[in-house]
This record gives sequence, structure tokens and C-alpha cells, in this order.
Amino acid sequence: MDKTLPLDKIWNPWHGCRKYSEGCQNCYMFYLDKQRDKKGDDIYKTKTNFKLPLMKNREGFYKIPSGSSLRVCMTSDFFLEEADAWRDEVWDIIRKRSDVHFWLLTKRANRIANNLPSDWNEGWDNVSLNVSAENQKRADERIPILLDIPAKHKGIMVAPFIGPVNISEYLATGKIEKVLADGENYEGARPLYYEWVKSLCEQCQHYNIPFLFYGTGNVFIKDKKVYHICKAYQRVQALRSGLQNPPINKEYPIQKRCATCYRKNTCNGCNWCGKCYQ
Repeated sequence: MDKTLPLDKIWNPWHGCRKYSEGCQNCYMFYLDKQRDKKGDDIYKTKTNFKLPLMKNREGFYKIPSGSSLRVCMTSDFFLEEADAWRDEVWDIIRKRSDVHFWLLTKRANRIANNLPSDWNEGWDNVSLNVSAENQKRADERIPILLDIPAKHKGIMVAPFIGPVNISEYLATGKIEKVLADGENYEGARPLYYEWVKSLCEQCQHYNIPFLFYGTGNVFIKDKKVYHICKAYQRVQALRSGLQNPPINKEYPIQKRCATCYRKNTCNGCNWCGKCYQ
């Protein structure tokens, strides 16, 4: 299985969360739930999506095909305390779909070790454990915990990227497989500075670790100039920045449709119409 496959699918076996650290201040999930007259801290097991990886179509094939990569709990936290009653069943689903790669993200690094399955041993080939590190304080708090946990795949997600981060000492261990970075979106979005991303990219380049600058966020600052970038353009602009490792030697033309698309403030810039870049 190619664990570097694009993380183009999402599985949310539960929804809702509790704000935990600085990165949660303007959480997109809370914002979007508020738009639907719901409360983000209403935590519940999802009905239609809970067993998504095991669901099949009318022809008897899995809806999530073999070789896919799934981002898990993007509207919650995989190691959330309130989800303890449901997690064993999710581990069993992950165990059954060994042909799918599951990308797990958490801010609750201190809960990982005690909430792994009994047969975890040195880790599962189809699971990546990732911690959020929105600033230096949280990087220094969570990454050492991740490094001490046995796992086949480990990564760091610097998002929302709200302060400069130096993780060189952790990358030097050779235990980190990939680093991703993204800005902050929606109401109250804090700025992301080009220099922060450049520094993080250079750290990854130094240790030859893949780095993906996923999005600029709503407010991006470069050379003291402030750019307000709508959701549809953020990934395109991040790719254009050249701050990727390995470098991406392609052009990503923004089509006129994006400027007029009614979904421009909410889409990911490429998952909807495919016009943002080829």
C-alpha cells in the first residue's frame, strides 16, 4: 500500500469535540456547526458514516476501494475522551480493512498510548499516527510523546499554523514520516506568515522529509503584505509558493470559474470542479 496517496477521503465515525488548546480557538467545525444552528460540543456517534469503510455498493464492492487513504475524525479528535466507548469498534473496522490506509490526527497525544488496540504491538502497517502542533509550545508538548509510541507511520500536522515552529530536533530522530502545514480559515482566522512556512519547509528539506504546504489560510502575509485569500484559492496559492518538499515543478492556473463559483468560500479549491489546477 502506498501511504503517500492523496488524503482525498474523510471518515467521521463521530462528530463534535471540546476545545483543547490554542489551535481550537477558531475551529472550523464549531463555525460550520453554528451556521447550521448546531453546537460543536454536542458529541455523538454518526449514524450513516460510522461503518463507512465496511459499506458496499449494489455490486458488492467496497465504497472505499482498496488502496485508498482515509482521514479519520476531521470533525472531532480520534482520542477524544467522550469517544472511548466507540473506539474499539473503530479499531476493529480498521483491522478488517488492512487494504486501506487510515490517517489519524489528535491534539490529545497524552491519550494515545492507553487507547491503542491490544494487538497494536509495534504498530499497524495501515495506520499513521499524527499530532497537531499549532505552535512551538504544542510541538514541544506533543511530538516527544508521539516519538515514544511504537508505530509504523508517524507524522506532524502544523495546523492551524499560528506561530513559528522549529521541529528540527524531532525530525533528526528519523521517526517522522511526513509534515503537513495549513493556515486558519473562517471567522477570526489568524494570519500565517510566509517566513514560518519557509523555515518549516527548509527544516524538512534538511532531513529529507516530505513536506506538504496544504493551504495558506484566509490571511497570508509575505514581505509585510497582507493577502486575504478565499477558501477556493488557498491550496492553489500554497502550491504556487514552491514551499513543498520535494518541490513541485508545475503550474497551477486559477480558472475564471473559481472567481465566480458560488462555492468559492467553502470548497477545497480542487475537489469540486477540478478547474483550479490540473
